[in-house]
Amino acid sequence: MTPPKRRLTREETRQRTRDRLLDAAAELFAERGVSGTSVEQIAERAGFSRGAFYGNFDDKNDLVRELLLRRTQAELREVRAMAADAASFPEVLDRLRAWNRARAEHLTSWLSLRLELLLHAVRNPELRGALAEREELAQGAIGEGIRQELARRGVATPPADPASLALIAHALEDGLLIQRLLTPDRIGAEVVVDAVELLLDSWAALGATPG
Repeated sequence: MTPPKRRLTREETRQRTRDRLLDAAAELFAERGVSGTSVEQIAERAGFSRGAFYGNFDDKNDLVRELLLRRTQAELREVRAMAADAASFPEVLDRLRAWNRARAEHLTSWLSLRLELLLHAVRNPELRGALAEREELAQGAIGEGIRQELARRGVATPPADPASLALIAHALEDGLLIQRLLTPDRIGAEVVVDAVELLLDSWAALGATPG
């Protein structure tokens, strides 16, 4: 006899509703833009009423804040998991290349959503703090990776503050992905990882040079 399914707690049910609303919003924002998507459309796509939306978020900007943080945390978990049990840095790079190849399969929607959220924050100053928090989380993780890899290569003094190096690498990613989207026949899916590897080689060489 199949045991009865455990009933979800109120908090679990609420979290599932929030997740479905966030997923629906992400799809619609990528398709129509943040400004072109209404609360009613988000609720309908998620299979809920307008009341369910306002039972979970104060307004669309409140949802955007959470979506920004949610996307960053999810990507950080994925990247950290790839690095956690890797035997070497080249193995980490190989895993990151595979991750980027998988992302390239839906790069249009991924990049559309990222740019839409960025534009919405630019147009709504009250959201810039949330976007800055998202960027700082990503840059912090990149900076830690840079510090660890340069130390592994024996570079005691990086050529610049690792936070600044992380900012360069992070900003480069957006530009490279836009170019990849525009000219996929010329720019490969692994371009971001290749660029970061080149930068690390250059920074390691600079750090090892006296003076």
